[in-house]
Amino acid sequence: MEKFVIEGGTPLRGEVTPGGNKNAALPLLAACLLTDEPVILHNVPRIRDVSDMRHLIERLGVTVEDLGDDSWRVTARTVRPADLDPDLCRRIRASILLAGPMTARAGGLRLFPPGGDVIGRRRLDTHILALQALGAEVTYGRELEFVSHGLKGADILLDEASVTATENVIMAAVRARGITVIRNAASEPHIQELCRFLNKLGARIENIGSNTLHIEGVDSLRGGEFTVGPDYLEVISLVGAAVVTHGEIRIRNAGVNYLEMIAQVFRRLGVVWQTESDDLVVPADQPLEVVTDLGGVIPEIKTNVWPAFPTDLMSIAVTVATQTKGSVLFHDWMYSGRMYFTDKLVGMGARIILCDPYRCLVQGPSQLFGEKLESPDIRAGMSLLLAALAADGQSTIRNISQIDRGYERVDEKLRALGAKIERVTE
Repeated sequence: MEKFVIEGGTPLRGEVTPGGNKNAALPLLAACLLTDEPVILHNVPRIRDVSDMRHLIERLGVTVEDLGDDSWRVTARTVRPADLDPDLCRRIRASILLAGPMTARAGGLRLFPPGGDVIGRRRLDTHILALQALGAEVTYGRELEFVSHGLKGADILLDEASVTATENVIMAAVRARGITVIRNAASEPHIQELCRFLNKLGARIENIGSNTLHIEGVDSLRGGEFTVGPDYLEVISLVGAAVVTHGEIRIRNAGVNYLEMIAQVFRRLGVVWQTESDDLVVPADQPLEVVTDLGGVIPEIKTNVWPAFPTDLMSIAVTVATQTKGSVLFHDWMYSGRMYFTDKLVGMGARIILCDPYRCLVQGPSQLFGEKLESPDIRAGMSLLLAALAADGQSTIRNISQIDRGYERVDEKLRALGAKIERVTE
């Protein structure tokens, strides 16, 4: 088992380039199942979740060749329903993304319910209801079994704007007969990338970026080439690391077009940045004072579906708020376990009141002190890493395989910016 050992208090300085978006790479790999021609993907992040997805699709008959420079050639000449490793399915939430393309192309799939971060209940109902609307038969028990004798387009109103359910029904609909309309669709950047990728292969998807997608099914898709976009979650995590250490960094190829709402929220925490072309520049001189609501009322930062503030950045924002003057209420109504990592910040010296499983009140700034920590999930683990970088003294973070699931070589990138961080094998 590996751990991080961090000596806090060093301002970050320099330039860094984020890796490819994990949440884009996973559905893109699943979508390669829809064509029998080769697909080349560039900027594939080398992280555990992506490696796990590669193993899953290889089990289904896909050939994956590593071309170097973070590029893969993926060929699904023939695909076959297979008994997938239940432990592998449980390790990543994205294993459910195989249901849509396999049901559309191979007539079905059997897999164990997916796992992923333990941040509260993560329902599968939306996936099942949407695929049933296209004509799939779904059996839910110890295993999930999807069967189809030919999918047909449908007018589908998703009962929630689920990201992975939207991706699943998109992938199924592009190979279904007729027209599909998906209402209340999620529209995150990685969903937009999936749609553009499929269109490049010959799909017919309209209204990309909206919450109502129109898809005309096609008989087949061709091969192609596509570059995975930058991971905006890593970008903002690096912003947070610079801010809490009072550093100054430039993030190259940051995908700034997707960051407008996130920038608004961070301005309320007294955090600002500049954009230069597609680079994001974090200056050392930050206001770091909470901007109150009208009348001096304590502001509330609340997650919501895109383009509102994303749930995966809530943990980062909470840690940044511990270094900002003022009080702010955080509310993540999506996941009942998202806020439970805050007790570890309190142990480091943060002033946080956990109001209930969904809300916490942060009063800053607080001097943080080094501590022995455990990473509970990807995003909370990265947030604790930010806290350790800001802390006085040495911190250790165990269970860093959770962080590695979502962040590629994060310790190497931080060291290149001047951070005192080492990866140690226990």
